[in-house]
Amino acid sequence: MKKTEIYVGLNDLDTKEQKFETSIYLSLLKKVCINYQVPFSVNVIEGGYVHESGEYTQETTLVLTLFDIKREDIDNIAKDLCAFFHQESVLVATGEVEVYSVSETI
Repeated sequence: MKKTEIYVGLNDLDTKEQKFETSIYLSLLKKVCINYQVPFSVNVIEGGYVHESGEYTQETTLVLTLFDIKREDIDNIAKDLCAFFHQESVLVATGEVEVYSVSETI
């Protein structure tokens, strides 16, 4: 099964600072996923990265996890998140994973 993670930083492209509370970004991300009718999970993490200019940035990041979603939908979701969150780009990581369910039996 294919697993996709989309990493969306919350610092604004122009101001390099987070403009809104994280809960507002989470709400918007959820609305995007509901609009595409895809199953999802999301995590809030803290991280850092280096811009192409060499500038180092730390920020809050949302990690959207999707399973078995078509590439076209992944790209459209990523583009929407870029636009809505005012980002230069978002990071998309995909790969094959083994998935199985475990349940408690009596």
